[in-house]
Amino acid sequence: MGRPGLPPVAAQELVRWFDGDRAVDGLDLDVQAGEIHAVVGLNGAGKTTLMRLLLGMLRPDAGRACVLGYDATDMPPEGWTHVGHLIETPFAYPELTVHENIAAAGLLHGLDRSRLSDAIDDAVDRFGLERWRHRRARHLSLGNRQRLGLASALMHEPSVLILDEPANALDPAGVVFIRDLLLARKEQGTAILVSSHHLDELARVADRITVMHRGGRVGMLDPSGSELEKRFFALVFEADLAQEQAR
Repeated sequence: MGRPGLPPVAAQELVRWFDGDRAVDGLDLDVQAGEIHAVVGLNGAGKTTLMRLLLGMLRPDAGRACVLGYDATDMPPEGWTHVGHLIETPFAYPELTVHENIAAAGLLHGLDRSRLSDAIDDAVDRFGLERWRHRRARHLSLGNRQRLGLASALMHEPSVLILDEPANALDPAGVVFIRDLLLARKEQGTAILVSSHHLDELARVADRITVMHRGGRVGMLDPSGSELEKRFFALVFEADLAQEQAR
């Protein structure tokens, strides 16, 4: 699904105000099909707000947030069946089991009931949740809740993925699992927007890395380059210095 003329994910001069500050400040960004575009920044840089705008959870004060060619706030219901996301807190009803939560996610994403059982089995197996299949979500560890949230985001095979810190609370094996998962989805043509604080890990998977600071884009990092962390902090420092000099 998608309308021609725009990439699967696009922010155009996007602005969102919170309490007198621009949480997102005139941002331009896009994600192509079969691409992993990473967004990095200090806490409060605007990464999560950007993702919420792109998912229609927030309305922009100016500019456009587009997914599959539609303004996110006007996306027809069938459009969201092609989108998967994990933003801050993993999707999970605490009183439902792992199996029941994944089933709910499938139905909410418009998965045909005739495919639901096989899709649940596949997600439980792929995300290493078989041991906890019948455990209520409120009794899961943080890492397994994260796996459940990812399973719920991907079980319907979306063509767009928007993931905020997907490796949060995962052990080293889980981080490698996320890396392989993102690369596999990229090969299948999925447009992936991902945020993380782990620059070294992002460099292993990202095609592009955008640096956000104070709501805006302050530069790009070459995933194949060296000293990414040093370059990241240099971009942030240069942006702060330019702002001070402009006052």
